[in-house]
Amino acid sequence: MTKVVNRTLLYTQRFAIHLVTYKEGHAVPHHFDLVENGQYYKLNIVIVKPKEGGVFQTDGLIFSMMDRLFFFRPDLFSHHVTKIIRGKRIVLSFAFHLNAKAA
Repeated sequence: MTKVVNRTLLYTQRFAIHLVTYKEGHAVPHHFDLVENGQYYKLNIVIVKPKEGGVFQTDGLIFSMMDRLFFFRPDLFSHHVTKIIRGKRIVLSFAFHLNAKAA
């Protein structure tokens, strides 16, 4: 599997922003983003769509728009990205961890 480039733009206990580049040949398997407590939300904005493949899929969305903006609960719903056949996928990801208790 190809390397993913994950640039952290901001990170706190309750909020994070990442710029993630997925290269050709990469796929993200089905998974949940586990948290110990609270609710976890993600808003993913697809900045660059691959020419083929690299489709985000989930079992539950809060909302999506134009196949580029996805707001969902990664702690509750399985999600994945299909294999990128041609091109790359760049995502600006905002993560919100609500009601998180301090460690």
